[in-house]
Amino acid sequence: MPTTNLFDQPGSDATRNAETSLPTTTSEGVTMSANEQNVREGYAEVGEVRLHYVEAGDGPLIVLLHGFPEFWFGWRLQITPLAAAGFRVVASDLRGYNLSSKPAGLAAYTADQLAADVRGLIRELGAESALLVGHDWGGTVAWATAMNHPEVVDRLAILNAAHPRRLNQGLRNPRQLLRSWYFFYFQPPGLPERRVRRRHWRFFRHFLRDAHPAYFLRDAHPAYTPEEIDRYVEAWSQPGAATAMINYYRAAVRPPKGAKAELRPISAPTLVIWGRRDRYLGPKLAEPDRDDVPGLDRVERLPGASHWVHHDEPERVTQLLIDFFAPGRPTQNGQTSAT
Repeated sequence: MPTTNLFDQPGSDATRNAETSLPTTTSEGVTMSANEQNVREGYAEVGEVRLHYVEAGDGPLIVLLHGFPEFWFGWRLQITPLAAAGFRVVASDLRGYNLSSKPAGLAAYTADQLAADVRGLIRELGAESALLVGHDWGGTVAWATAMNHPEVVDRLAILNAAHPRRLNQGLRNPRQLLRSWYFFYFQPPGLPERRVRRRHWRFFRHFLRDAHPAYFLRDAHPAYTPEEIDRYVEAWSQPGAATAMINYYRAAVRPPKGAKAELRPISAPTLVIWGRRDRYLGPKLAEPDRDDVPGLDRVERLPGASHWVHHDEPERVTQLLIDFFAPGRPTQNGQTSAT
C-alpha cells in the first residue's frame, strides 16, 4: 500500500487505508524521531457526510473526538501509546473540520447531528460499540452520543467539556459568560470568518497558546512547534472549514427550529479528566450532576494542566485512559467494563 507522512502533509488528499508512521512529540513540543507504529488513513461514509479519520492498532475500539479549533492531529500524543496498549484507535475529523465533509447551514451542526455521525462512524468501522473519548467540542459530541445512542458507548471519557446541563447552568453566571465570550463573538454572519483568517490565522492560534503551563512561565519551550502550527493552519485553510467550525457555535446559541436536544441520563461508566488551569471553562463545570451521569466513576483534576489537558500532560492522560478502558477493570462505583 502507498506510504505517506501525515506529519509532513496535513492537507494532502488521503488515500484510504494508506499506511504511515506517526511522529511522537513530547509535552514540551520537541519533535522526536518517528516510531514504527503504522497509522492507517481512511474515510467513512456516514449518511450525507464523509468523515476522514486515522487509525492505529488492533483490539477494543477507542474513538477519539477532537475539539475546537483542532482536528485529528490534536490526539497525536495519544494515538500511538493507546495502540501500543492493545487498542484499536480511531481519531476522526469531525464534520466541518480538515478533510471531512463541510455541509452548509446551521442545521448540519446540531448536537443530535454530530452524535449521529459518531454512531454511524462506529458502525462503518465494523463495530457495534466503542470506548469514546472527547475533548472540548468533541466532549460535547461525546456527551450527546452517550445520551442519544447509549448502545454504541461502552465507556465514556470526557476531557475539559462540561455536561450540557452544567454548561447551561454555568452560563447564567457572569464570570462564566466572560470566559465564554467567543460563543457570542462567532454569531454574526461572515464577519468572524474574515477576522479569524487575518495575520496567518492569529485568532485561532490564540486559542492554542495556553496549551502548556510553561507558556505562562515564559519557558524556552513553546506550546507548539512551528511545524505543528503549520499543520493546524493547513487544516483551517481547507475550503469551507472556517465557516463550518464557527457554525458549531452558531448552532449552539441559535439552534435551528426543532433542534432542541433532550437531556437523558448517561448509563455508561464515565471518567472526566479536567485541567484546572482552563481559561474557558470554570472549575465548577467539571463535575456533572449524578442524576445526569449515574455511571460517573470520578472526576480526575490535573492541577498543572490547562484546557488542553491532553497536550499539557499527555502521558498522564494516556495512562488514565488505558487504566479506565482496561478490560474487566472495576470502576470506583463498582461497575465492570464489558470490553
